[in-house]
Amino acid sequence: MMSQTMHNELIQLDTDSVRIEGMLEMPHDPIGIILFAHGSGSSRFSPRNNYVAARLRNAGMGTLLIDLLSAREDQDYQTRFDISLLTRRLAATIDWLRGYNATADVALGLFGASTGAAAALQAAAAPAAQVAAIVSRGGRPDLAGEPALKQVRAPTLFIVGGLDHGVIELNQAAYAVLRCEKRFDIVPGATHLFEEPGKLEAVAMLATEWFARHLTQPGEMASTNP
Repeated sequence: MMSQTMHNELIQLDTDSVRIEGMLEMPHDPIGIILFAHGSGSSRFSPRNNYVAARLRNAGMGTLLIDLLSAREDQDYQTRFDISLLTRRLAATIDWLRGYNATADVALGLFGASTGAAAALQAAAAPAAQVAAIVSRGGRPDLAGEPALKQVRAPTLFIVGGLDHGVIELNQAAYAVLRCEKRFDIVPGATHLFEEPGKLEAVAMLATEWFARHLTQPGEMASTNP
């Protein structure tokens, strides 16, 4: 594990007439920046995403955990599943990263959980997004829609718990549509939140390896499903 001085900064973005906040943490000379797209009912304080983010920072990557919804919006069930809204906010955050000196020229990865995975895939489908890699943890990539899934070019990793019945099948259906370099990993014995001992560690390891590989070299148009 790497020990580095971190630059920590609370950022605020005004978009769609609301202000959203996030925590940017950057090591010196990062190999990339990972933007987290949280799922329904989650936030930048999610212990699971913060655990994964810490592991990524130990591997030399910067992280940005941002709330795509305001506190009031997050109370609305329909808003939580408004993929277009989440995608729009995520795209605004990507634009901010591209305009910020410390992250403007750093390779960008997206880490999506639950509905955040759908937003990450839709955002990456935009030609101007220039996303280097995507990881979905227990995500709902099916909600991104087939047209967006077919347009994703960034190497994409789906991680699903072996006991997350129903979600596995939804991920498999979305995975079949992807035309980019891709991988599908099932963590045996894990439920949707990967709360079982050692399961979140497995997620962090898989995500770290995927990002480390693809943030430092171009992706290939091929499937790497084992």
